[in-house]
Amino acid sequence: MLKTIQTSKGAPAIGPYSQAICCNGLLFTSGQIPAAAENGEIVGTEIKAQAKQVMKNISAILEEAGVTFNHVIKTTCFLADMDDFAAFNEIYSEYFISKPARSCVAVKTLPKNVLCEVEVIAEL
Repeated sequence: MLKTIQTSKGAPAIGPYSQAICCNGLLFTSGQIPAAAENGEIVGTEIKAQAKQVMKNISAILEEAGVTFNHVIKTTCFLADMDDFAAFNEIYSEYFISKPARSCVAVKTLPKNVLCEVEVIAEL
């Protein structure tokens, strides 16, 4: 059975998708960009500020689902520029202290021209 997770404390969806879906004991989030929950505006112009907002949005979804960053088993990270890899990792490592499995790739363009986007899979 699928259960949709929706929270006003996280970035609003900018398309026809859910913030997250629970299925068979797992939580799958949509990619989270550095959009403010209040108005959907992009927060920050540099990678560290944007990464912090992404983590804030992920945190809100995890909380709504009743779990924490420690329940995350896999992340997929998208960067607009691999030159931001080290700075992104500084912020990432503050939140994902349990070191889940991860993929991190550079992409040509992200929604709203942000610098990073992260999706997670967590155990419920």
